[in-house]
Amino acid sequence: MRLALPSYQTHQVKFSEITYWIFGILFFANVSCAQVPANRPHVRNPAFDTKVSQTISFSVPLISVAELKKELDSVYLFDAREKEEFEVSHIPGANYLGYNDFDTARLENIPKDAKLALYCSIGYRSEKIGEKLQKLGFTNVQNLYGSIFEWVNEGNQVVDMDGKPTKRLHTYNKAWSKWVDERKAEKVW
Repeated sequence: MRLALPSYQTHQVKFSEITYWIFGILFFANVSCAQVPANRPHVRNPAFDTKVSQTISFSVPLISVAELKKELDSVYLFDAREKEEFEVSHIPGANYLGYNDFDTARLENIPKDAKLALYCSIGYRSEKIGEKLQKLGFTNVQNLYGSIFEWVNEGNQVVDMDGKPTKRLHTYNKAWSKWVDERKAEKVW
């Protein structure tokens, strides 16, 4: 047996459902718009910029490639990729910090207020390591926006384990390699 509701109750249910959905859409639209800061660094390829901004959560302050180049002599630079990626090539002067095998012992003797810059392939892993560093008390941590992919895309040099310039770049896997300009690097995965 089916009960018929008076028409005003049916309208109340529909109105409250509509109100609920409108509130939800506005709330989530506002949250997602608020996550991407307008003053963030940008990368040269607009599609890559969109990918990076949709992938990271902006929980760690950002540094651009241009800013990092100016500050290379005054910053502790860490690579938050896996060892095999670092061994193919890395930004000159970078130290291996790792992601899955992150070890705080690699940060011994670094003052908590020292300026640290982190990178990975595009910025996701380095952001997660940056969050860990912040929880450990490091107060001046920055994430390279677009990370090593943007570093190479802007024509900057990477070096191998002997410190010699190389065109080889570990691009994590074939799918992610599309974000590296093939004229700038020999892609390895």
